[in-house]
Amino acid sequence: MTEEYTSSTHPPLPPTTEDIRYSWLRLLRSRRVGSVTFHRLIAEYGSAQNALAALPKVARNAGVKGYKICPAPVVDAEIKAAKAAKARLLCLGDVAYPSQLAALKDAPPLLWTRGDLSILQHPIIALVGARNASSLGIRMARALARELGAQGYIVVSGLARGIDTAAHLAALNSGTIAVMAGGVDVIYPAENNSLASDIAQQGLLLSEQPMGLRPQARHFPPRNRIISGLASAVVVVEAAAKSGSLITARDALDQGREVLAVPGHPFDARASGCNMLIRDGAQLVRNAEDVIAALPTGLGPSPPAQQQLQLDEPPPPPPQRRSLREAACVKQPPCTRKSCRALAPLPPPRIS
Repeated sequence: MTEEYTSSTHPPLPPTTEDIRYSWLRLLRSRRVGSVTFHRLIAEYGSAQNALAALPKVARNAGVKGYKICPAPVVDAEIKAAKAAKARLLCLGDVAYPSQLAALKDAPPLLWTRGDLSILQHPIIALVGARNASSLGIRMARALARELGAQGYIVVSGLARGIDTAAHLAALNSGTIAVMAGGVDVIYPAENNSLASDIAQQGLLLSEQPMGLRPQARHFPPRNRIISGLASAVVVVEAAAKSGSLITARDALDQGREVLAVPGHPFDARASGCNMLIRDGAQLVRNAEDVIAALPTGLGPSPPAQQQLQLDEPPPPPPQRRSLREAACVKQPPCTRKSCRALAPLPPPRIS
């Protein structure tokens, strides 16, 4: 009997049993299998179990000799580490999985999370920037994060030094998400240990990397695509001409997200990337109102029921425009001033 396979680029249904989740994890941890390859294998073979069985042959046909899938003890150790860190596995297709991220062609099939998953269902704005940020850049990041949080937006960033740290701290009470380049149980930089602990209590830590993985340079670009993929817009507060923040901005453009930037002094190298983005068409940001105004309709927080009723009512008719002469007269017509007698109504005709 010939097995029928779906043509979807993503798994059509979330894994419903622990065995299927285990197979997903084992497939994704196998050598040379990233998010794009995972989706292609699932689309071609119908399930992770079938893909795991076919993977050695696929590798052999591609010229890779001696290929072996991820050993089961490696996955067992990762699951054990996740339980110790109180991390939960979020799978593509789960109800809690963010819809904007799920729409990406390279959406992470699996995410390890620590914290409150419900904030993924709120509108999200990304704030990113330089690690060696200026004092003005730090102040701007804090102000934007506080103002956006007060308007009902969740702030997502990368838990790095500088702008990322300032944004997370300012948005801690209103809601913030830290996307990590290593495992969710490995805090980098170490100086943000306390901040990461607070985010796990009040916000959300997430990563697509295995538990216990220490981040390396090659892990940060994939992390950046998740930051932009979660957000409706990416705001670059400070960035050099060649920086990870500009990689995030490029990812955002590829994903169809809004890209905005805070301008800086032309002589400040930390602002050169932002000034380049604005020159090339990114929207200039002065405050949170500029960010919110740039968002597509329908991507903001839902208004309260009372406010929604008021918005649904027809607008009041525009006031009648008065002439300059009428506007200059402070008295109600008919006016007895000589200069305004022409505005007075004509007297009724006399009957003789």
